[in-house]
Amino acid sequence: MWQPGLVNLTGRTSGNQQKHESGNPVQRHLIRRFHDEVVRLLEAVPHPAILDLGCGEGFVLEHLLASGIDADLVGIDRSPAAIAAARERVGPAIDLVQADVTSLKDLPRLFDVVMMLEVLEHLDQPNITLDLLAELTTGHVIVSVPHEPFFRGLNMIRFKNLKRLGSDPEHVNHWTKRSFERLVGRRFEIVDRGRAFPWTLLLLEAR
Repeated sequence: MWQPGLVNLTGRTSGNQQKHESGNPVQRHLIRRFHDEVVRLLEAVPHPAILDLGCGEGFVLEHLLASGIDADLVGIDRSPAAIAAARERVGPAIDLVQADVTSLKDLPRLFDVVMMLEVLEHLDQPNITLDLLAELTTGHVIVSVPHEPFFRGLNMIRFKNLKRLGSDPEHVNHWTKRSFERLVGRRFEIVDRGRAFPWTLLLLEAR
């Protein structure tokens, strides 16, 4: 199993597992469509080797396996609990590594596609992380963030995070679709846009 030597880093899990295991049929439909759009974007570009940075408990990786994506899959997350859950979910089919995504400048390989899904909104310096994504790929990047203000609005409708006007307490960045495209546009060309409301999902190619 591939290991970059970046282990024993601490972190904490988010509400990712609750989101994916929700019994709400609308939420389950939205997440399933999100996963299907990730697969669609991947199938449009060469993808022999895929890195999922911030893979969480492995829900997206599990969907890629179930969808028949033929690739060398690697998942990295800073949370030991999330990596343990991902290992139980996907078994030995995927290399899973515990590491902080901001500490990966010296990975021993590059990937055809690097994914960072629902992570950038948690980071204090997203520009630096976007530069790192460009350095880790030989081809394309897939990123997603909540599509604001609609994401918060849907939370309000569900009476979630009412004191924060629907904003997740772990989110430090809040982008509209246009503002997020401006952010990534300084470093990437936008190749395609996923249809994944209430998330902004983009297929990118480094300039």
